[in-house]
Amino acid sequence: MFEEKVQTTIDAIRPAIQADGGDIFLRGADAATGIVQVELVGACVSCPASTVTLKAGIERILKDRVEGVTEVVNIGETLLDGTPVSL
Repeated sequence: MFEEKVQTTIDAIRPAIQADGGDIFLRGADAATGIVQVELVGACVSCPASTVTLKAGIERILKDRVEGVTEVVNIGETLLDGTPVSL
């Protein structure tokens, strides 16, 4: 139920992110901790404002609409750590 509500909210947010050339995918939602894992892709990867979008936008909306959400993290950032790829 928790993950379904998170996915529904992300589906509502997605068109705004896609309009800027990016996208967002739900990668995990832990009801026990309230931590939601997402992956920002496309233009979001190289956008300097993506952290603000994630925290001030996506996280705020999810906290407002889904009871129990405590934090939203972009797992795409951790996937790129330590790689030789420069974006």
